[in-house]
Amino acid sequence: MAELKEIKSRLQSVRSTQKITSAMMMVSSAKLQKTQHIIRDLYPYEQKLYYLLQLLLSQQEEFVSPFVRQRPVGRVAIVAFSSNSSLAGRFNDDITDKLQAVVASYRHLGNDNILIYPIGDKVAKATRNMGLEAQGNFTDISEKPAYKNTQPLADELTNMFLDKTVDRAELIYHHFRSKGSQVIVHEPYLPVNLKSEKRDIPVDQYIIDPDSESILHLLIPKVLRLKLYTIHSDSVTSEHAARMTAMQIATDNADNMIEDLKLEYNKLRQESITNELLDIIGGSFGRSS
Repeated sequence: MAELKEIKSRLQSVRSTQKITSAMMMVSSAKLQKTQHIIRDLYPYEQKLYYLLQLLLSQQEEFVSPFVRQRPVGRVAIVAFSSNSSLAGRFNDDITDKLQAVVASYRHLGNDNILIYPIGDKVAKATRNMGLEAQGNFTDISEKPAYKNTQPLADELTNMFLDKTVDRAELIYHHFRSKGSQVIVHEPYLPVNLKSEKRDIPVDQYIIDPDSESILHLLIPKVLRLKLYTIHSDSVTSEHAARMTAMQIATDNADNMIEDLKLEYNKLRQESITNELLDIIGGSFGRSS
């Protein structure tokens, strides 16, 4: 009887856990759809901006901009995107592992010359564990992708690069491919590699005023702001997809555990009933003899 009570208690516990994982899966699914809409609306605008950038660059044989100047790296800024909460599979672990690898490659600069901007509580904790100081608290904005939230950070990184406070800025985040696939991306943010954007684009039908260079000086910061916002949205979308997948797996595992426990419970209950019947039958034979 003690075993039956224990199994019954485990069944209730697993069912309660399953309700939680199922609810979290549905919440993550709803949030995923919302952020996917954001990404879907962002991409056409971003593509148009990059097309305009390519168009203007095609007019410049030797374009010189402070945004593209490469210089020896004496100080680096790293922006890493994670989540505030757990239960998202290896989403946060993969980010912290990648951050640790990138930081290790810059350790020769000294801790004071490695500036970490952690977007999310999990990567902020990882930053402290590495003995580095986070360059701000971004916990409040980590789960709310919005242009107004990322613009100040984009402007800060841009100004630091132009002032030569940092010589390089890099981004670490998850890129959303599908509900079941999110990949780690580590890419430069500053300096901007504009040469790769040059293409043969017909410009005869466009009137550029006042001139390409003036517009480029205004356009590049706008592209940088949009890039950070897009990456933040990409990271949050990946987080919701990873959590939804993890909770789906947990819910399915709970189903399997419930079936196994029910089978074990029924087996033990049948054995208990059989033993009781045997005791009754045995007692009856004892009295009759």
